Amino acid sequence: MTDARVTDTDSARTGYEPTERTVPTRSRERASYDRELVHSILDEAYVCHLGFVRDGAPVVLPTLYGRVGERLYVHGSTGSRPLRTAGRGETAPGLPVCLTVTHVDGLVLARSAFHHSLNYRSVVVHGTAHQVTDPEELRTALDALVEQVVPGRAADSRPGNAKELAATAVLRLDLTEVSAKVRTGGPNDDPEDAALPHWSGVIPVQRGYGTPVPAADLDPSIALPDYLAAL
Repeated sequence: MTDARVTDTDSARTGYEPTERTVPTRSRERASYDRELVHSILDEAYVCHLGFVRDGAPVVLPTLYGRVGERLYVHGSTGSRPLRTAGRGETAPGLPVCLTVTHVDGLVLARSAFHHSLNYRSVVVHGTAHQVTDPEELRTALDALVEQVVPGRAADSRPGNAKELAATAVLRLDLTEVSAKVRTGGPNDDPEDAALPHWSGVIPVQRGYGTPVPAADLDPSIALPDYLAAL
């Protein structure tokens, strides 16, 4: 099986503009700047890793995010490190960040240990994150965060009250400096290893959900919503 890799010769004109930070140093042929591909990878996940520098040392935090158009919203508490560093208000300097999202689609097992790999889809976003202070934008961002995890849930839950909104903070990051990277296909075994007595191939990795478990105090008359049954 051959290694089918993403190539996108026209994406620089129709998608995101490549920059020095978004062009990979290895496996450049797997990189893409296609807007639809980037959106599809982001929309299928809800946990990102947010990297930034604090006191001269790197910090990487896993957190929830949501996408609204060409903007990502990242969840945090009002006392969290990235929120304190970003500052408040439109005149605040913001926080330089690198945000990543990755899907593992398969374990690629080659005959040699060196050629073992993963089939994956990933997005890397560079930029400056700013704290959301506008009340309307904050509500939009919080709805997007809920919808990113379970589509349909925002309309089927109580919105945050004033106390909860005061204890919740959100960072805004525009999708400007962005790249995707994808690997598909089978192992790249060396021809001289083809006769070795070792299994070689791909083990697909899929995300799944178990049967929903109702809360102990849930009214039995409340049926499972269709958007949850669809999971």
